[in-house]
Amino acid sequence: MTDTLFSPGHLGEISIANRVVMAPLTRNRAPDRMPTDLTVEYYRQRATAGLIVTEGAQISPVGQGYAWTPGIHSEAQAAAWARVTDAVHAEGGKIVIQLWHVGRVSHETIIEGLTPVAPSALSAASKTFDGKGFVETGMPREMTEEDIERTFLDYGHAAQLAKQAGFDGVEVHGANGYLIDQFLRDTSNKRSDGWGGPVENRIRFLLGAVDACVAVWGPGRVGVRLSPFSNANNIGLDSDTPALFGAAIAALNDRPLAFVHMVEGQTGGPRDWPAGELEALREAIRAPYVANNGYDRDSALAAVTTGTADAVAFGKPFIANPDLVARLERNAEWNPLRLAQMYGGGAEGYTDYPALP
Repeated sequence: MTDTLFSPGHLGEISIANRVVMAPLTRNRAPDRMPTDLTVEYYRQRATAGLIVTEGAQISPVGQGYAWTPGIHSEAQAAAWARVTDAVHAEGGKIVIQLWHVGRVSHETIIEGLTPVAPSALSAASKTFDGKGFVETGMPREMTEEDIERTFLDYGHAAQLAKQAGFDGVEVHGANGYLIDQFLRDTSNKRSDGWGGPVENRIRFLLGAVDACVAVWGPGRVGVRLSPFSNANNIGLDSDTPALFGAAIAALNDRPLAFVHMVEGQTGGPRDWPAGELEALREAIRAPYVANNGYDRDSALAAVTTGTADAVAFGKPFIANPDLVARLERNAEWNPLRLAQMYGGGAEGYTDYPALP
């Protein structure tokens, strides 16, 4: 029988009621770096997704890049997230947390006077939100070997706290110009030691983060997000994207992943890549494949029916449509997104979007 967007299935060891995934979406509504009552309600409303991937949660204080984003590096944060997972599970949903370290996409005012870290001392030359306005990202310091090993411990600790909080797994954020992506690309990684230079060195940080999480969760509970053709946060395209991400995928194939979640083209922008390159990477992936970026009902239905993707992730449509799965099934109209209420604030634009009658 041919799978459809609405067929039950599995992403690794995670059983899902349908193939509609809620993509990670930064909402900047955790003023104390912890989920709130509103966070619980927000995710509960969207629990009909086959799988929810939460907004990025920083794995350490220095991993934070924007004001009011939640963390997963303390017992208190794990306890707050447990209320979210309980609410989603009570509705029959599945939820994984996205583990996030922004690297150089930060500013000292956001991370309590600390200096942002990165593979190399190169600025992202972009902007971030510090709670008052948009500020230039700071100049990072190059990570030492000790910093790198400490960060792997932070990934493992965050993965353990996520397990404690009742999540169904974790997604390692390796996309969109953040720390793991910074190690991968020769635009941002200028190191001359064992973490830079040849492709096999530059993929080591990604693998170290993934392995730290698999050590906690075991097979089929750790996903990875990649964005090979995206220039998010001014990361710049690698000089040889097929070779870099081909090697990364080949190495990830040796790990028992739940899924690989791919941003197809520019993050939140055009579905644009050199002819055949994304298709070749996708074909090489052995784990279940979650497609992302600009999908509508027709293209999502086609992706799953043809076997191009095992599931399709929707981002902004899930903000405005808590019942997106029902709207897709019924081919119903989607609520419009209120752009002015995407980041920060309270219930407006967060938990007040109407569901279908």
